Amino acid sequence: MCVNCEKKMLNIYRQGKTFTDQFYVDEDYNVPDTKADIREVIESDAVMEEIDLKLVENYIRITGRLAFQVLYVADNSDNTLSSLEGKIPFEEMYYVDETLEETLFLKAAQTELTVNLIHSRKINVKAMAEVTMSSDSQVSEEVTTGIESGEQIYTKYQEKQILTLHTVKKDTYRIKEQLTISGTKESIGNILWKEVLSRRLDTRLEADTLKLQGELLVFCLYESVDGKTDWICENVPYEGQVECFGAEEGMYHQIYPILTDALLEPAMDEDGEMRLLGIEATLSMRFFLCTEEKIQILDDLYSLKTCCVPAYTQCKVENVLMQNHSKCKIAERLSLPEIKDDILQICYSDARIQVEQMTVQDTGIQIEGVLHIRFMYVRPDDQIPFALWQGMIPFSWLLESNEVQEDMTLDMMPSLEQLGISLLGNGEIEVKAVLAFRSFLRGKVTFRNIDSVEEKEIDYKVLEQRPGIIGYIVKEGDELWNLAKYYGTTKEGIMDINHMESEQLKCGDKLLIFKENASIL
Repeated sequence: MCVNCEKKMLNIYRQGKTFTDQFYVDEDYNVPDTKADIREVIESDAVMEEIDLKLVENYIRITGRLAFQVLYVADNSDNTLSSLEGKIPFEEMYYVDETLEETLFLKAAQTELTVNLIHSRKINVKAMAEVTMSSDSQVSEEVTTGIESGEQIYTKYQEKQILTLHTVKKDTYRIKEQLTISGTKESIGNILWKEVLSRRLDTRLEADTLKLQGELLVFCLYESVDGKTDWICENVPYEGQVECFGAEEGMYHQIYPILTDALLEPAMDEDGEMRLLGIEATLSMRFFLCTEEKIQILDDLYSLKTCCVPAYTQCKVENVLMQNHSKCKIAERLSLPEIKDDILQICYSDARIQVEQMTVQDTGIQIEGVLHIRFMYVRPDDQIPFALWQGMIPFSWLLESNEVQEDMTLDMMPSLEQLGISLLGNGEIEVKAVLAFRSFLRGKVTFRNIDSVEEKEIDYKVLEQRPGIIGYIVKEGDELWNLAKYYGTTKEGIMDINHMESEQLKCGDKLLIFKENASIL
């Protein structure tokens, strides 16, 4: 006969291994007929759009488009600045030698672009693309939390902290802001170059809502109506929210944001001058919400009247080791003797984080990486007034955590929150940056779970062979529960006879143990 078990269904989030694939997009591109001939390339940049991941046998097929822009000096008598934009489709097959979870998703994507001039009407576009991706799934685990029985059955429980999944969701937030050009700047005539970059992003959960508070770095190089070249570089804050039914303050969450479809559009102010800049962008997000529960799980049981035979299964879940949003500050002086006489003013700067190694230590996660920096500057050359410098700074950061495991799930998303580059003179610059690491460390928890319990008749022959009174000396690892179960009595019975006030046992303690059904009782 089977004992009815009380069970609880747990929704568990499982994330697979994170993969980072680097590949090249290499394509020749003809300058459109509407654009001027190219004399010299000043700056180029690219982003990946419409990235799609699909599992094809043992490969992940990565498809999308590389959207690039190029700023150049036109090959004409006036040496005017001009720009062009284009999109190149790409497809990459990434081999995986392990079984993935059910759903593939994109964590991050970034590019490093190089544009070489073939001739005045053709360029070579070569981008090193880096895609970080993972897989995940939602599974159900059934755990036994108690039993239903008319017989007197003694039970033992274990308490587990278990991370359970609430929601996995994809959503978008449309950013719409407006920037007013200061009176010291020229009005906008024609936009030559634009950058809209994500800087700070803070998220928090409220009732049925994920709140967003972030900042964009907006750079716009443009010609005025009079043909003068000017630029704007401003940090633009934004805030908003996306609906998330069932969300509550205090839940754990991890978000993977990607900024796409950035657009800058000049507009007239109240005086009829083009002194407003409309900013639009799409923040594509994938996030999951979890809660951590304390659950009492049935660990063992026995009866003095029947023989209870439990059947066990292995249960694999996760618990929270740490979740935080830590920041690493970088301050570095660089000597640039090759361009010390050329820099008059820095227009804007950007950087890309490359994490090269993460090592688990007793005190946390040691992160080693490189910050790839670039900045556009003004130089004393009327024919080619702008130029670009690129370099790198290594960084090292200890992500502190009191609880680490070798086999834990380390979900870490780096981002650049602040970047400032100052001219110091004599060919030196000072770079100050704040790197943010949004981290969610989850530990592996494996325990045996009672799947079912079968009741059988007690083998009285075996029971009668055991003595009714036992003198027992406590050994290392002994528990009162195990002794009571083995000798056919109860914890309370042992404690009463030995006048014990606590269940705690010490090695070497001497106990008298009576069988519950012994006549002496």
